[in-house]
Amino acid sequence: MTTAGELRSGKGHKDENFPVASWIIHPRHRALILAFYNFVRTGDDVADHASLAPQDKLDKLDLLEAELLGKGDSQPEAVALRAAFAERAMSPKHAQDLLNAFRLDVTKLRYENWDELIHYCSLSAMPVGRFMLDVHGEDRSTWAASDAICAALQINNHLQDCGKDYLDLDRVYIPRDALAAAGATVEMLGEGHAPPALLKCLQDLARRTEALLNKGRSLPAQVKDTRLGLEIAVIDAFADRIVNLLKVRDPLSERVHLSKQQMLGVALSAMARALYQRATGQTPVVRHVSGA
Repeated sequence: MTTAGELRSGKGHKDENFPVASWIIHPRHRALILAFYNFVRTGDDVADHASLAPQDKLDKLDLLEAELLGKGDSQPEAVALRAAFAERAMSPKHAQDLLNAFRLDVTKLRYENWDELIHYCSLSAMPVGRFMLDVHGEDRSTWAASDAICAALQINNHLQDCGKDYLDLDRVYIPRDALAAAGATVEMLGEGHAPPALLKCLQDLARRTEALLNKGRSLPAQVKDTRLGLEIAVIDAFADRIVNLLKVRDPLSERVHLSKQQMLGVALSAMARALYQRATGQTPVVRHVSGA
């Protein structure tokens, strides 16, 4: 039997748009975070697999969940995460939420409105931030700001990859009502350049996403663990740069990702700023977002 891991795309934690278990995080947490990442990446790749039938995808996701919960030992990623959770006496709920997001990826190809999209983010993105906070023993009062940042990261990714998602998977996260309000259609996502109506829709959504980032602006200072605070500050800075690109560029024809060199520069600047804010008690600046 083919394991879920054998269906992996080849993408690893160093290929993401944000740091995963980077050197910033204390070494004692990295093994657990990487086990979580490998499990989640496996499930995501199963859901996105180009040739696997929908029911086969759902069966693989069900098997990953069953083995995460202790029912079998054929899926290495599930077995490894189960052991890592047991060592920390942690619940598998955040991983299970992500599996539910991947099931939606298989069964739901269109989103009607912003609320539906945020519900998807509550399964696909928010559990990642909550997991990281739980790993570090942070108070659950930090979850609201984390949820906002994680949702923004997810929607940034949807906007960056909107053309590819449509052409490769017939999957559209751009809400139907946002397309209609701008006079755009789903089919425009398959063009080489975004027509003006579609570009307006995408840039309006980018501004809404920037407003989400502002809701989470306080999180790096809220968390007690300095290393985690720095990691969050870096992720937030990456998201800021990307949303600023999405507000002015066409993701169908222009680059809306950061290069490795850009990521390094942004990371160093974000860490320096976060350390200064922690030392001085300075409040992070929340920018006004017009039209959000």
